[in-house]
Order: sequence, then C-alpha cells, then structure tokens
Amino acid sequence: MSGSDPGKLISKADNLTTLSLTRWSADWESATGLYEQAANGFRVSKDYENAKLAFEKASKGREMLSSPWDAAKSMESAAALAKELRNWTEVIDFYRKASELYMQCDRPQFASDSLAKAARAVEDALPNDAIKLYSDACVLLEDDRKEQMALDLYHAVTNIYLKLEKYTDAVAFLLKLGLAADKCNATNSQCKAYLSAVIVYLYAHDLKQAEKCYNDCSQIDAFLRSDQNRFAGKLLSAYKGDVEEIKRVAQSRSINNLDSVIIKLARKLPTGDVAAFKTNAAIGEGEALDENDLT
Repeated sequence: MSGSDPGKLISKADNLTTLSLTRWSADWESATGLYEQAANGFRVSKDYENAKLAFEKASKGREMLSSPWDAAKSMESAAALAKELRNWTEVIDFYRKASELYMQCDRPQFASDSLAKAARAVEDALPNDAIKLYSDACVLLEDDRKEQMALDLYHAVTNIYLKLEKYTDAVAFLLKLGLAADKCNATNSQCKAYLSAVIVYLYAHDLKQAEKCYNDCSQIDAFLRSDQNRFAGKLLSAYKGDVEEIKRVAQSRSINNLDSVIIKLARKLPTGDVAAFKTNAAIGEGEALDENDLT
C-alpha cells in the first residue's frame, strides 16, 4: 500500500529530481509519472492543496521533458484545484501559465480557452481581472483570425461592465463585438451589438451619445438595412414624444432576441428626466441656428 501513498510518491519523486553526490542528473521521466500519480491520489481523497502542488510539479516535469502540451494540461488541473480552494490569484497565474504553454505548441484556441476559464472562475470575485483575461483571450483568437469564437467573450466582458455600471466601457466592447462580427460575416450579431449599444446609452441617460452611436453605426450598410436599425430609430424617435411612447416601443418584441441583460435594460426605459432631454435638444438646436445666423 505504501507504493500508492501520494505523500510517499511525492517524496520519491522529489528525490529523483534532487542532485547529490550520488545523483548527477535528475530523472524527470520517472519523477513526473510519480507526481501525476500523487496528484490524482490527493485529488481522489479531496486533499486539494496537496493535489494542486503535485500537479504544479508534474507540469514542471513535463516542461523539463519538452512536452508543453502535457505541461499545460497539468497546469490547468492545478488551476481547477486552486478554484476549489478559492485561491483566485493562483487561478489566474496557473491558467495564464497554461495559456503560455499552449502557445508554445502553436495552439492559440486552447491558449485563449485557458484565459477564458480563468476569467469565468474569478468573474464574481475579481471582475476587473476577469475583464483583462477575457480581453487577452479575444486578442489570441483575433490574431488567429477566429473572430467567430471571440463573440461570446465580448458578450461576457460587456455583461461585467454593465454589472459594474460602467456603461461607456460596455458600449466600447459592444462596438468591438460589432467589428469582430463584421470580420466573420456574422451580420445578425453585428446588428444586435449596435442596437444594444444604443440601448445602453439610453439606459445611462445619454440621449446625445445614443443618437451619435446610432448615426455612426448607420454608416455601415449591413446595419442601415437591418431590423435592428429600424427599431433603434423608432426608439430614439420615441424620446421626442412622452414617457408612455418610450415605454411602448421599449416593450416591443423586437428586442427579444438580444442578450437578456440588454433586454432588462430596455424594459426599464426611460431612465432619468425625459423632459430634460427635450430641453437640452431644443437648446442644442437653438445654438446650431445661432451659429448659422448671418444677420
């Protein structure tokens, strides 16, 4: 039974990698197998801390054996155990290391997926770190011309920003989503992203930016000819009416295919003082007329 004791397996493996007067070179091949056996033994017995440490050592062993793919797999196992232990710093570090190892194998999709796993794990505890991880994951996919696979990641970042009530940042990622969708001919996703951006601006009580966003996005032919464009136009026009008109348009089934978070925002429109919108718009129009007054 002693041969299967994970603690003794670790000790034996450590001895095989420690140089001494009688051992002039490390036996990483044998040691790594022992580390992996120990890691699995600790994991089965729910000793997650020691299992995590054993997987770290196994990953190092695979690196020493010039096997970055297997090293990445072991590092992801260590990261998953760090998640069980709620050690968020290690979750990020281990998944980032796994991502780097996958890149050594020229496997950017797996590298991106490791970063996304880290982001999902820390999203609630460390939302800003999750945003960075998701963003880096998107870059890897876009560099590999796999924009289609990045769309869900952009949605995830947008949702985090909305939870943090950082509406301008949320819009910025919706526009990035639209651009990525355009590159992979995902026209429906592109148009939904632009409509969502308009809705977010309106929810943030920024009619001016909502109109500017709508006008800018309407320069793109795919959006200009879309149902999403027509709905956005109706919604913006409703702000020239009254509160009930805005509510009527916002309750339309036309938004039912948007992300649930965006639908919830739309259902709460209008926010703020609608009368103030009209006043500011009238002032803006008056200033524009004054600038052109040659008398």
